[in-house]
Amino acid sequence: MRDAAVKLALLPVLAAQGWRARKSARLLPEPEGPREGVTGEGALLRLLIIGDSSAAGVGVGTQADAISGRLVSALAQTRRVDWRLNAVSGATTAQTLQRLTAEETGPFDMAVTALGVNDVTKGATLRRWLGHQREMCDRLREDFGCAHVFVSGMPPIGSFPLLPDPLRWVLAEQGRRWDRALIAMLEDMEGCHHVKAAESLTPEQMSEDGFHPGPQVYRMWAEAVLEEMRPYL
Repeated sequence: MRDAAVKLALLPVLAAQGWRARKSARLLPEPEGPREGVTGEGALLRLLIIGDSSAAGVGVGTQADAISGRLVSALAQTRRVDWRLNAVSGATTAQTLQRLTAEETGPFDMAVTALGVNDVTKGATLRRWLGHQREMCDRLREDFGCAHVFVSGMPPIGSFPLLPDPLRWVLAEQGRRWDRALIAMLEDMEGCHHVKAAESLTPEQMSEDGFHPGPQVYRMWAEAVLEEMRPYL
């Protein structure tokens, strides 16, 4: 209750800071490189990576250094990976659900999702976001055949250098609260797994825009996903 009152009192400041952050943000492109392919040898693994700009790899120069490239490279050491990346900068969970319906046919064995930051910054409610996250997991499992869905947790928004305080503090608190709710929801969903993000990041680990991951963060993220995947490979 106290936090809500503080946020309400800060609303004019937060709105102004959000506007300035959007105006000053350096728009980085999605990296070059393949977004689908088949590589490796071994038992077939059909993988979908879906989400927002972080899934798309914004912050690095090539897909090889992004989450898709790092995951596929590691998995291809022991599996024949038939993979596809479907990610768009700025996408919310609701928009990604629409894209899933319009563009994907499957089937897939596993999926990795990366969604949430745009829902926070664009004013979604926690209840609405959780509903869309649940629908995403259910649809990936029931309609696209995924035995396992690996849901990336909310990143440490408090580590984003682009954001000034108190905006950074408010968004960081919201991100942590949303992630706790996501964990609780996924615990009761068969085949759906939470992938924990780093607790904090240094400015040097972020990309030059101060908002997206840098190469080291993508490596850490891929390692966290692989750790969750390992028992099911």
